[in-house]
Amino acid sequence: MEGKEERGCVLVVGGSTRIPGAAVLAATAALRAGAGKLQVATSRPVAMQVAIALPEAKVSGVLADSKGEITTLGRDVASDVERAEAVLVGPGMLATPATRRVAVGILRRAKAVVLDAGALEAALQRTGAAVRVVTPHFGEMAGLLGIDASDVAAEPEAIAYDFATKHGATVVLKSARTVIANPSGEVWVHARGSAGLGTSGSGDVLAGLICGLMAQGVPADQASVWGVALHGRAGEILSREVGTTGFLAREIAQRVPGIRDALHRA
Repeated sequence: MEGKEERGCVLVVGGSTRIPGAAVLAATAALRAGAGKLQVATSRPVAMQVAIALPEAKVSGVLADSKGEITTLGRDVASDVERAEAVLVGPGMLATPATRRVAVGILRRAKAVVLDAGALEAALQRTGAAVRVVTPHFGEMAGLLGIDASDVAAEPEAIAYDFATKHGATVVLKSARTVIANPSGEVWVHARGSAGLGTSGSGDVLAGLICGLMAQGVPADQASVWGVALHGRAGEILSREVGTTGFLAREIAQRVPGIRDALHRA
């Protein structure tokens, strides 16, 4: 039987006084995906609340600006970055220069990184040797490329392929028809799921699932494909149990262990 050490450690860097729950959702999803250990670095003003919400995690409060946005990680958390099997950075963080500096610093130290939300811009810099995954929706990808979201929607496979091969990252381009592309130019499309997955916090859960799988040694592209598939399947189940819309992001993560068990038995 595997112990928690064998199933890897995830570090989630995220949250702010504005959106503390994003880090909680992502971190919970990483555990639900099967990761063995969990650490969270979040804005110091909300660290206590996050720790109470996540009794399974080691929670570190880090320096934040007057708006409660993370500005620097500090020496102890920098060491956590190096030790973790996979790091997720960005949930609940704004796309500020400070966020970009934090994310770039993580890329220089970490083994594997998922860049989400406010940290996505760091993917434009080829720094460090970390395996990386980026999880933009159409609007975020448009912002990274300086084009309109309609241009991304018109050619999502080509956009994901170009970004992945140019920047050396696995791309999870999120929509009702999610496109995954790896740096070698392989492309997958996932068109299943539920309209209810378009809900607040759903993307944080997806990023956490992918990071949790990576922490267990699953290659970045396969962790992305499986993360999207697990996320979509959870949405289908919740659509039947709760309703086509109206289920919560936290409920998506709750369904994942049962889905994984069913797949293993199949």
